[in-house]
Parts: sequence; C-alpha cells; structure tokens
Amino acid sequence: MNEEKWTTVIKPKDKLLEVNLNELWKYKDLISLFIKRNIITQYKQTVLGPVWFVVQPAMTVIMYMIVFGGIAGIPTDGVPRPLFYLAGTCMWQYFAECLTKTSNTFVDNASIFGKVYFPRLAIPISNVVSNLVRFGIQLGLFLVVYAIYAFIGDSGAHFNWYALLFPVLVLMMAGLALGFGIIISSMTTKYRDLQVLFSFIVHLWMYATPIVYPLSQTKSMFWNGIQVHTLMCLNPVTPVIETFKYGFLGAGEFVGWRWLIYSFVFMLLLLAIGVVVFNKVQKSFMDTV
Repeated sequence: MNEEKWTTVIKPKDKLLEVNLNELWKYKDLISLFIKRNIITQYKQTVLGPVWFVVQPAMTVIMYMIVFGGIAGIPTDGVPRPLFYLAGTCMWQYFAECLTKTSNTFVDNASIFGKVYFPRLAIPISNVVSNLVRFGIQLGLFLVVYAIYAFIGDSGAHFNWYALLFPVLVLMMAGLALGFGIIISSMTTKYRDLQVLFSFIVHLWMYATPIVYPLSQTKSMFWNGIQVHTLMCLNPVTPVIETFKYGFLGAGEFVGWRWLIYSFVFMLLLLAIGVVVFNKVQKSFMDTV
C-alpha cells in the first residue's frame, strides 16, 4: 500500500535552538502581508498619516534642545544640536519601536496563533522589517537637516569612512531588538506585569545610552572606582549609536573595535538565547495567554 504524500507536515520542534529558515522562506508572502499590515494600521484614520514619522522626532529634538541643550547646557561635541540629537534619536527610536512591538508578540497575536499554524517567528521578524520604513523616513529627515547645515557652512560635522558600517549597525540594532523582544514576549505570557515594567525600563534605558549627551563626557566620571565610560559601553546599544554618530558627524571619537565587536557578539548570543526561550514557550503559551 502506497504511503500518502503530504504537501505540508507540521511537527513540534525537537531542538530548542532550531530555526527552520526554509520554512520561514516558504511563508515569505505571509511575512510581507504582516509587514504591510504593520505599516498601514499604525497611522490608519489619522489626519497626518506617515507625516507623524517626521513630526515625532522633530518635536523630540526641539524638546531636547530646550531641556538638555538650553537649560542643562550639555555639550554636543561641537556638532549643532539638531544634528546631534537627530542622529541619536532616529537610531534609538528604531531600536525602541522594534523592541516594544516584538515584546508583545504572544499577547497581541494570541487570537491568530490559536487559529492557524505558521512560523511564530514571522511576527517579530515582520515587526523589525516594517519599522525600517519609519527609520528610513527619519533618517531622511536627518540627512535633510545635515544638508542644510552643510549648505550654510556651519555643520561642524563631517562624514568619515566609518559611515560605511551603516548597514551593519542597522542589522545589529535590529538583532538586539529582536533578541530582547522575543525573550520579553516569552516572559509576558505568564507575567503580564512585565509589560508595564518593561515600558518603564525602555524609557530609563534611553538615558543610559548616549542619546542626549556625548559619551566623551563620561570619561572623567567614576562610579565606585569604575569609569562610567566603561559602564556605558557595556550597554550593547551604546557602541552602535556612537559608531553611527562618529561615522556621520565625526562627533567625539570612535568607541573602539573591541566594543563594537562586543556588541555584535552580544547580539548573536542574545538571539540564540531568545530563540531557545521562544521555541520553548511557543509549545504551550496558548494555555497561559
């Protein structure tokens, strides 16, 4: 008797670190639909629509200029404040937005997960990719402001070859957001309080990252005998943002290859841990969500 041949076979993952890239590729059309959904629904039924992608960072930069630049008088390494704040803001907001969306993967999509099978990683991947649209618009705003300052000859900033690392830096930010996000999303299936706590942590995390102040200012600061500059660089997001600022603005000095490599290795380990936790939780999360 001939065995029946199936076009699709669904079976539980035996290995926690298993990521079926071939399966994800087969569902690429579904991932593209999720990406379109994320882009369209984010500002659906709003008056300004995608213009909010520009308005939000612009208002944020103005606030930073008033509070941190005007009142606090924090320097910006000789770079005009709008350029300095925009450089940090566009990179940070991409990371924070990906992280926030991904951290709610199981809770926000429980109704879909309970009805039909598809690779669960498709949701967090689509979040990371769809946010590239927002990031691209905000990066465009940064380049426009940069061009204006260059035209009037008062930029105080200059490109250097480290700007060529830009694609790698974006990949690292996406990887860090994806890794942290899927770990948090796995934990929030049982502990919903983490959603509230995590949103608070993300806000505090921004101030532990050199967004509104230059990292160079922390070299002369010490905490319990440890240089604050070193503690700041242990934050895996710091070397990425500092390299972006140095490459596009020439602000401060290059953070160093060892810290950039540290962030890259941290990202790889974080993704591995995230996949393990994600695969373990997705087997039974419908019982707890």
